Amino acid sequence: MHTREEKTEAFGRLLDIMDNLRERCPWNAEQTMESIRPMTEEEVYELSDEIVKDNPAGISKEIGDLLYHMVFYARIAQEKGDFDIADCIEKVCYKMVFRHPHVFRADGSLLPEGEAPSAKEIADTWEIVKAKEKDGNKTVMSGIPDTMPALLKALSMQEKARGCGFDWKDKEGVWDKVREECGEVEEASCTEGEDLEMEVGDLLFSVINAARLYGIDPETALNRTCSKFRRRFDYLEKKVREDGRGFAGVSMEEMDSIWDEAKSKGL
Repeated sequence: MHTREEKTEAFGRLLDIMDNLRERCPWNAEQTMESIRPMTEEEVYELSDEIVKDNPAGISKEIGDLLYHMVFYARIAQEKGDFDIADCIEKVCYKMVFRHPHVFRADGSLLPEGEAPSAKEIADTWEIVKAKEKDGNKTVMSGIPDTMPALLKALSMQEKARGCGFDWKDKEGVWDKVREECGEVEEASCTEGEDLEMEVGDLLFSVINAARLYGIDPETALNRTCSKFRRRFDYLEKKVREDGRGFAGVSMEEMDSIWDEAKSKGL
């Protein structure tokens, strides 16, 4: 592993490269925060993929790519006179010191080592601590972006509510809520329309809540199911093509049989 000096030197080199690219590369020079935003979103997902794969080399590469984007944004802001990378770092340092009063004093110095709250106790009061933060979010939910994917947004909202003490006392109780929402979806399906859409949303929200309470990442769980569905459907399509028929020439019963065959093969 690298020394602190080597890490600092590497970060300085990245800043130098960014300065040179911004000043001497036509493509880099014409980029704006808005133009690189979609690429940043892509980089976040690429990092997420490597983490799921547990691939250290890939994770290292994607962290570097994402760090480059952060430096890029800060450089653009610096040119406009809004802020620079040091302001960004100072803000996050202040935030982390403020949110960890069991580790730091208000001036940033370390507290003597002693008995600290448990990880659960810290998580359970996280939003309460954040609410006291200077220049923090005006409300608990205001820190959740509107553009966040709905599944992740639901999970984030539930986690923030838990941080304020608003959560199930016994996780088993969530299943009554899931069953209740299932019944409301079925009832609304008789009329369809906006009520059905709203009830389906409520059901999905309650299932995500159940996953969270049982320590399951719903995004990971759904991705695994999507991968499983893809494998089985690819097998089904291959079998249909081998018979020289298109899907239109295969009955639902035949497709079900091939699907079960795919399951039996562990796909």
